[in-house]
Amino acid sequence: RAAEWQLDQPAWSGRLRITAKGSTAFIKLEDKTSGELFAQAPVEQFPGIAVESVTDSSRYFVIRVEDGNGRRAFIGVGFVDRGDAFDFNVALQDHFKWVRQQSELARQAQELQQGPKLDLGFKEGQTIKLNIANMKKKEGATGSARPRPAGPGGLSLLPPPPGGKSGSGERPASLPTPAQLPGTPITDSLLSWPQPAAAPAADVWGDFAKASG
Repeated sequence: RAAEWQLDQPAWSGRLRITAKGSTAFIKLEDKTSGELFAQAPVEQFPGIAVESVTDSSRYFVIRVEDGNGRRAFIGVGFVDRGDAFDFNVALQDHFKWVRQQSELARQAQELQQGPKLDLGFKEGQTIKLNIANMKKKEGATGSARPRPAGPGGLSLLPPPPGGKSGSGERPASLPTPAQLPGTPITDSLLSWPQPAAAPAADVWGDFAKASG
């Protein structure tokens, strides 16, 4: 209890600093003018026995100081301002929160190193199949076969070459005019078929105008 201390006549007054080396925090009591070290308390965990709060105030604490030769002593310290006492608590909490985070990261890294490693390389003779869409040629694209126009009678006719020239650049020789046979007319188209002559219409019933009755 801080009420049992001689608060009106403190044994020493000065400034308090918190430093850290590795995972250990150090509470240092220093002269406020010269900075000479009066005492220090190493803190390896918080909350713990190295720093304890009193039961009757939030501004006073009991810390365990050490002289470096193995000798220890418990002394009571207090802050005039309540905000300084709050900062004292927060500084210790932040340090040991960082210590726990570093320990967790180190543990995860060790587990990754000890765990089985994934082999993402191809084995000998192993293949994969890729399904790439939109690779088929569309209908009507350049290079695709188009149906040839049909001529009369269902015969397929080749379109004439462009410019009336053959593949070799020369004009093909004209077809010879067929010889006219006696009594046979020459038609305009070589593919025309001779049409049968229409039979004269026969009067099967005769002349009704001359029938009697």
